[in-house]
Formats: sequence, structure tokens, C-alpha cells
Amino acid sequence: MSTNYYDTFIEVADDCPVSTATIPQSRGAIKTVAVLQYEMIADHPYEFTQDDILFAVFAERQGIRTSDRSAEREKFFARDQPCLRSSSLGKRYGWGIHNDDHGRVALFAVDSGAYRDLMDDDRLKHLKALRSRRA
Repeated sequence: MSTNYYDTFIEVADDCPVSTATIPQSRGAIKTVAVLQYEMIADHPYEFTQDDILFAVFAERQGIRTSDRSAEREKFFARDQPCLRSSSLGKRYGWGIHNDDHGRVALFAVDSGAYRDLMDDDRLKHLKALRSRRA
């Protein structure tokens, strides 16, 4: 089962606490999910799909060997997985996520002109990152 979106812009959550995008920071020696997601997407815009990112972060944090990743990826997606709408990038850190027509993703700071351009693009499906708290 795929979690990929196509021609979609995930806007920051309504209750996002920042008005300027911030880069997530590690807590100690272990990188958080948000740090791993940020690094993968920011360093490789429009190179990976949401599925690629979700599994790579899971595999990294679980210590899955490269040789086992193909089989483990099948197992991972055999269960429902939360999509990037639930990521802290859009909920806490102020990053919008654009999914192109091939499902590949890139980040856009909430305070950027490019973010505003994507917000105004009627050709895209618009979704909000999930709220951190109930309305």
C-alpha cells in the first residue's frame, strides 16, 4: 500500500507554533524522525517519494541492514502507515511539503515566496498537516 501523494501541497498545520520555518535539531547523539526526514528531503529535493522517506527513516532508526531492506519494506507497507501530513516538519517546524506529479517531495519554508506561490496554485490538491492539538 502506498502513501504517496501526487500534485499535492501539504500546508503547515493550523496550530503550527512558528511563523518562520526552523530546522529540526537532534537531541543528543540520536537523530529524531524530524531531523532524518528534513535531511533526506532538504538534501535531495524531488528525488524521493513519501514512501521512500517514510521507509528510509524507519529503517535507519530500526537499524535494518541494507541487504534486508527490500523485504522489510514490503512488510512495512503491508500495514497502514502515517503519511507526511503527520510529520513534525509541518506540525511544529513550519515546512510545507510539495509532492510533484511523480510523487517526489520537496520542502518549502512557510515564510517563503515559493510557499505562497504553491498555496496559490489551483492545479494542486491542498491538504493541511495534521494539528498537534484538537480544535
